[in-house]
Amino acid sequence: MKRLFGTCLLLLIVLASFAKAPKYVFYFIGDGMGPSHVLGTELYMGELKGEIGRPTKLCLTQFPKSAFVTTFSKSNGVTDSAASGTALATGSKTKNGYLGVTMEGTPVYSVAHAAKEAGYAVGVSTTVGINHATPGAFYAHQPGRSRYYEIGKDMVTAGYDFYAGGDLLGSEENRNEVYESAKEQGYTIARGFEDYKQNGKNAKKLMLYQKEVATELPYAIDREEGDLTLAQITEAGIEYLSKKSKKGFFFMVEGGKIDYASHADDGATMLNEVIDFDNAIKVAYEFYKKHPNETLIVVTADHETGGLVLGYSGAYALNLKLLAAQKVSADRMGSILRRASRARMELRWERVQELLKENFGLWDTVELTKEETHELRSYFEQAYATTDIAKRESKLTSIATRAKQIINHKALLSWAGPNHSASFVPLFAIGAGAEKFDGVIDNTDIPKIIKKIAKY
Repeated sequence: MKRLFGTCLLLLIVLASFAKAPKYVFYFIGDGMGPSHVLGTELYMGELKGEIGRPTKLCLTQFPKSAFVTTFSKSNGVTDSAASGTALATGSKTKNGYLGVTMEGTPVYSVAHAAKEAGYAVGVSTTVGINHATPGAFYAHQPGRSRYYEIGKDMVTAGYDFYAGGDLLGSEENRNEVYESAKEQGYTIARGFEDYKQNGKNAKKLMLYQKEVATELPYAIDREEGDLTLAQITEAGIEYLSKKSKKGFFFMVEGGKIDYASHADDGATMLNEVIDFDNAIKVAYEFYKKHPNETLIVVTADHETGGLVLGYSGAYALNLKLLAAQKVSADRMGSILRRASRARMELRWERVQELLKENFGLWDTVELTKEETHELRSYFEQAYATTDIAKRESKLTSIATRAKQIINHKALLSWAGPNHSASFVPLFAIGAGAEKFDGVIDNTDIPKIIKKIAKY
């Protein structure tokens, strides 16, 4: 019996050692996406159908494996995006603000770097600036997340096959210098999805940005025809990277503006960003269905933003469907009001009401009290009580901000504050090796597990 047990154990060890590594690895990061962001989005979609609960589920929540992830940094229980990005990319904790280096400034290298060293094609993408904290953590080594020029140079030095998202943050001069360096290193810069299809597919190396220079993609709620989307970036990345190496690819995809909307306490915009992020995951999932034994998809977040609460103030209720009345982000609403003011010598309150009704559903879908109407009008009157253009536009922006707060309040959605929290974030996984993600893990565990599964 002992001999039989020993033989079986040896067989299991041998089989485990020959377990097939995934050829294709997707690493999705929803920046700022906590558990309430995910559940709130599904409850919102349910309310739009007139149902309570989760009749329609996000693609990511249907993945068979899940875990909770801790996010604290080396310097604080509440992380910033640089430290959390470094943890998710390299498996090393660091100080808030540091990117791809230890507390002592020693470079640490990412799972993307390991994949490249192992001969895989590598892509890094986002909806914000390509040299922002999360994407930067996968290729850069800087003791400061705002060192945009140096981070951009590190991007070129890393030499990954595919970069996509918003243009480089920083000065125009530095941006152009980095792009010239990239071209010298063999990169083609495609502007927009159509340009990619026409001129980028056969590039030696590729950078994919918006048609016009922009350091971020528009919010999904504000998107116009022809704008680049995260789903298109994912589609392009899969197509491009699949041809670059017979061994396979590693592809990081960040939904960076979930975080932006949450910093702004903009509920409707945030929900649309989560849905948009999930649409990109659906593209990867369709690829997975064609290669189920060769693909791993991991979805997580770098931290939670906003302390999002679904329900508040003793009212055992939610009214999330009301958020559908908001047709543009609060940022875009402020811009609409400022443009209206510039276009007219004197903007009338009645015109402001028309714009708020059209874009936010106020006094129509969203009923306002006399006090709320008076408050919004008082901002308008304060704006036109001054001849200082900057102060006037600031007050007009305050109208959009207050309107957003009113809609959140009536939807029974609230925010603890405009910054990050120490909350757990969720993880969802499917595919080859997905069973390794289970229970409560730390953000540093994720790249280590990926490297082990993929045998980089």
